[in-house]
Amino acid sequence: MENLLGWIDEEREQLANAGLLFTIRTIESPMDAWVTIDGRQLLNFCANNYLGLANHPRLREAAKAAIDRYGIGPGAVRVIAGTMGLHLELEQQLAAFKQAEACITFQSGFMANLAVVPALVGRGDVIFSDELNHASIIDASRLSRAEIVRYAHNDIADLRQKIADTQSYRRRLIITDGVFSMDGDIALLPAIVEVAEEHGILVMVDDAHGEGVLGKGGRGIVDHFDLHGRVHVEVGTLSKAFGVVGGLVAGDRRIIEWLRQRARPFLFSSAMTVPDVAACLEATKILQESTALVDKLWHNANVLKAALVRMGFNIGLSETPIIPLMLGEAPLAQQFSRRLFDEGLFAAPIGFPTVAMGKARIRVMNSASHSQSDLEQALDIFDRVGRDLKVIG
Repeated sequence: MENLLGWIDEEREQLANAGLLFTIRTIESPMDAWVTIDGRQLLNFCANNYLGLANHPRLREAAKAAIDRYGIGPGAVRVIAGTMGLHLELEQQLAAFKQAEACITFQSGFMANLAVVPALVGRGDVIFSDELNHASIIDASRLSRAEIVRYAHNDIADLRQKIADTQSYRRRLIITDGVFSMDGDIALLPAIVEVAEEHGILVMVDDAHGEGVLGKGGRGIVDHFDLHGRVHVEVGTLSKAFGVVGGLVAGDRRIIEWLRQRARPFLFSSAMTVPDVAACLEATKILQESTALVDKLWHNANVLKAALVRMGFNIGLSETPIIPLMLGEAPLAQQFSRRLFDEGLFAAPIGFPTVAMGKARIRVMNSASHSQSDLEQALDIFDRVGRDLKVIG
């Protein structure tokens, strides 16, 4: 056994020496603006809990009530016996929220991408994929066995050229993230749709970081750019702004019905659990009732960005509440994160392979649940650690 697995120790040591070994912190409290780690209360600027819904009392009560009525798990895949009325209600509500013809849910956003891409394209087809697309898109594209043509990040001229250079194909699909998760910039979706319509190509957007953030009341990037009916597939997640877990695909009714017949995670993996579905339903209702949480998220993001830039931090190309503090080398990012932790703030370092070598960073994720006092305390910590480590002057 030692001879067979010794390579793991060697690889792990190399990661540690390069400053690329992850430190996994254990949360001992509900996910909120403050969390408990190792018995300490820390400001939480690490989670994707954009709207503070992960510990919202209405979601907790909805999950409890659903357990009392339906139990815990569906006990089967959706096509055999796992589809419950709650699943259908959630899909109907999400379709209405997204202003799409139909919607289908999956166990996670990652699973949603693995479901939709191989169901739409395969051998003899081609995928045009932004070079900074999420790992789930990359894995789903590989799984489809279609040819993958990467175009330069948000470069419409390069996309046009790659389309012109690709002559042998059956079906074509353009895939882009809506909001790029590590940099916080937004896809040039109107231009992508224009190119796609010129050439008769399907468009798919992964809006995991746009749902609950962009558009009216958090309806996403398609709503943000008023492209309803022109984007064929919207993939999303229920584990970030919605505060729960799960994935969704919304769009043309024919595509959604096809996924019910051919999406392997739908056919071969059990459905979302009862409390998760009920909590997602309640989150959808909250977003439909008011824009207050989305407005608060953007207010907090704008306060943080303006102050961090004034301090001298490089926040890259961010256009959203995702705020990268660009540090360059992974050891510095790890040291910065540890110092933040010592000062009472939780924000994880991001390095290779999540981002390219030499582009390590701290990804600052604020939430609508942060108060003005929280923001001020966090900014004091960022300023102090930044100066001590000579990241800012």
